[in-house]
Amino acid sequence: MEDANVNAAAPSGDESEPIRWRRDASTSRTVWALWSLGVGTFFAAISIVAFWRVYDLALQLGLGGIVLAAGAGIIATVLAFALTENTEQRLQRLTSRLPVSSPSGRGLERATDAALGTIAMMAIIVSLMVAGRVVSQNGLLGGIGAGPFTGLAAITIPLALLALVLASFLRSVGAFDREEGAIYLYDPEQAVDLDVIEAVSIRQVGSVAVLTLTYIERDGTYVAGPRRLVVPPAVAVAVQDVVESNR
Repeated sequence: MEDANVNAAAPSGDESEPIRWRRDASTSRTVWALWSLGVGTFFAAISIVAFWRVYDLALQLGLGGIVLAAGAGIIATVLAFALTENTEQRLQRLTSRLPVSSPSGRGLERATDAALGTIAMMAIIVSLMVAGRVVSQNGLLGGIGAGPFTGLAAITIPLALLALVLASFLRSVGAFDREEGAIYLYDPEQAVDLDVIEAVSIRQVGSVAVLTLTYIERDGTYVAGPRRLVVPPAVAVAVQDVVESNR
C-alpha cells in the first residue's frame, strides 16, 4: 500500500528526542496518487463539459478543428511544464512580464500534481465516453449499448470524493514527545496527552500503522480528540509503550 518509511525519525537511545514524521503528497506515493486523481477527476469533469460546449459551438461555425488543436496544445503545454525538472524557473520567466505571481514551493508541487491528475482522468473519462459511443453506434454488446461505459465514467465522481477522504485520513504530520507523553499533530495543530489514553491498538498496513486510541471517559464525560491516527510503525510502538507504562 505504501512506499518505504516516510520521513519517520526512528527512536534513538536519547529519550528526550521527539520522534517526528511527515506523510503527505510530497513524501507518500499513496497520498499523492489519491489526492492527485481525486482533485484531477473534478477538474477533468469540469474541463470536459466546458470543452464540449465550446467545441459544439465551434462546429456550428466551422472551427471545430481549431478548437481541437487548441485543446491538444494546452494539454501538451501543461505536460511539458509539469514533467520538466525546472518547472518553477520556467513559470517565473513566463510570468515575469505579467501582473501575476507564479506559484512556488509546495504550492507549485500541488498545482503540478493536480494538473497531472486532471490530464490522466480526462484521458480515462474521454476513453470511456468514446468506447461507449463506438459500442452504441456499431451495435456491439447486444442491446446493452453505451450504458456500462457511461456508468463507469459517472462513477469516477463519487470515487474521486472517496479518494480525497482517504488522502485526508492517510495524511499525517506530527511529532511524538516521549518525555512529555504527548503527540503533537500539525496542519491542523492538535495535541494528544497520553495521560487521558487508557489503551491503544495497532493495525499495521504495509509500512504504516493505524493507531486506535481509547480515551479515559470518567463519569461518561466525552473527551475530544482523534480516535485513529495513521503513523509510522515506530511511532505507534513508542506510543503504545508509553501508554502501557502509565497504567
